[in-house]
Amino acid sequence: MYTRRSFIKQTGALTLGSVLLSSFDAGGKKISNPGIQLYTVRQQMLEDATGTLKKLAALGIKQIESAGSDKGHYYGLKPGEIKSICSGLGMTLRSGHVHLDNKWQQTMDEAVTSGQEYLICSSMPSKGQTIDNYKKVAEQFNKAGEACKKLNIKFGYHNHEYEFEQENGKVLYDVLLENTDPALVCMELDLGWVIVPGKDPLAYFAKYPGRFPLWHLKDMDLAKKKSTEFGKGALDIKKMFENSGESGLKYFFIEQEEYSSTPMESMRHNMNYLKNMKD
Repeated sequence: MYTRRSFIKQTGALTLGSVLLSSFDAGGKKISNPGIQLYTVRQQMLEDATGTLKKLAALGIKQIESAGSDKGHYYGLKPGEIKSICSGLGMTLRSGHVHLDNKWQQTMDEAVTSGQEYLICSSMPSKGQTIDNYKKVAEQFNKAGEACKKLNIKFGYHNHEYEFEQENGKVLYDVLLENTDPALVCMELDLGWVIVPGKDPLAYFAKYPGRFPLWHLKDMDLAKKKSTEFGKGALDIKKMFENSGESGLKYFFIEQEEYSSTPMESMRHNMNYLKNMKD
């Protein structure tokens, strides 16, 4: 019979490896609790969720953010099951990407069972690149944040590129920031999608300090508008961490959607890049 004790025994070596890699210096700036958005290894999670989580733990990943899939938010695992597996590997299921839809109550209930701290809306719940629509969405987000707060969950939003479009000279992402209650709605800033339209994450840290407790750490090939391995794109990763205090950063999740080789090889590269980052 599968038990947590047997799971820990079987994966002890992997967990030890993760502890050894769980924190490191990046040019004098200590980086700890590296995380991953599981969309990075989406196909591997669908094929073998437990085995993939073991491999991520062996790389030193400490924080997990799930995403929707053909098998649900937890890749065929039950909410309590993925919580137990992650815990046995020395990881925490910290967050999950979800949609605001007619299954919202079920989504929140599952998050409670899984022990998640955050629920992140992964895309705009209604179409319309207008200030009026973004104000309506901000109201939806405030209500979702209230519902989550009652369950001791934090609600947030994850940006793409399109939120940085403008109407009448106003950046639509700023409309979201200015019309959501910081006590109810946090922002998970996808650093890669910020730089694609020519925006500067540091400018957002300065303008809205403390509003970005979560990041998607994603390097981008600007010519192709595709994600790439760390150090191969245009994101100044070291500078991001040097200014993480102004961001209000608590957790970051590595996300990569395209790869030079395989997702795991890309993750190995990314973790080594962070470990070896220097002045």
